[in-house]
Parts: sequence; C-alpha cells; structure tokens
Amino acid sequence: MLSDSELNKLREDIVVRSNMRDVPLTLHSTWGTFSPREIDEGTELLLKYIDVKVDDNCLDLGCGYGPIGLTLAKLSPEGKTTLVDRDFIAVEYANKNIANNKISNAEALLSNGFASIGDKKFDIVASNIPAKVGNEMLSLFMHDAYKQLNPGGRIYVVTINGLRNYIKRNFKEIFGNYKKCKQGTNYTVAMASK
Repeated sequence: MLSDSELNKLREDIVVRSNMRDVPLTLHSTWGTFSPREIDEGTELLLKYIDVKVDDNCLDLGCGYGPIGLTLAKLSPEGKTTLVDRDFIAVEYANKNIANNKISNAEALLSNGFASIGDKKFDIVASNIPAKVGNEMLSLFMHDAYKQLNPGGRIYVVTINGLRNYIKRNFKEIFGNYKKCKQGTNYTVAMASK
C-alpha cells in the first residue's frame, strides 16, 4: 500500500520539456492524459512535417495537454490556434500550458471533435488520431475538417501504420487528394488539402 506522501507525489503535475521545431515549451501533464511523461513518437513525427505559415489559423484536434497546438501557435504568431479535446482534464491542462508558456494566440475548448467549434475556419487541422477512436469518429473528423477548412487549407494527421490505407482512401474520397509525408517504423504522417 502506498503512503500518503507517495500518493501526494503521484498527484503532482508531471513536467515535460519540449523543443520540437525549435519551439521551447514547458508542458504540465497528469496521469490519465495521453503520454503524460514525454512527447510521443507520433506527435514528434507529425510536427516535423506540418508546413505552417506565420498567419495560419490552426486547429489541434484531440489536443491532450497541448504539445501540437502550442507548437503550432508559436509557429504561426499572427494566426489563431484552437485546441480541442473531449476530455475536460486535457483541456484544463492545455489551457494551463497556454498560460504558463505565455501564448496569447491560442485557446483550448472542450469539444467532441468539431461539435463545439461553431463556424470557425482554419488553414491547418492537425491531429494525432487515436487508433481506437473508431471508423465512425474518423469519418466525422475528416468530413468536418473539410467543412471547416479555408480554401487551400490542409489537414495533417499521424496514425499508426495500420490505419494508413484507411486514411489514404478517405482523404482521396473526401478531399480528392492525399500525400504521404512520412512513413516511419510505427507511424505515418499524411496530408490532404482543400
């Protein structure tokens, strides 16, 4: 049985330091969020291949505690970045990380996919799609992304390699195009444009 001091230690924030795309961030996370102790391999791969302009409006879909969205916000300081997640703890930590890193052009919202985004339009939608989200939710993500992207906007996703053909087929069907940016040992980064 754990002592009270050991339990209290587990309740403390986990601190992750990140420097993806030469953007230094200090991120706080907690047990129960996705990859709480380190930036996962899929997220790192995704961020290497996103082409971001300084004035892009970005959406981080399924943001967790915010490593993708905060990096995008720093790379596009003249745009606005919205981070969404269906988990209220993730959104709480994403907003805490936005404040702690003094990022003024980002906000995190509680939303199941695009449900609470309203009529916001984006130049970039980025997501480290969970493998177990299900085909129905993946279909909603992709169709809703198409509707919310500005003309010329891009969607970038990273998935486990087992989903790469599903993503390719759906990107071609919905967007009319597909580009494999990088296939690593475990993950594939793909992009489509509107």
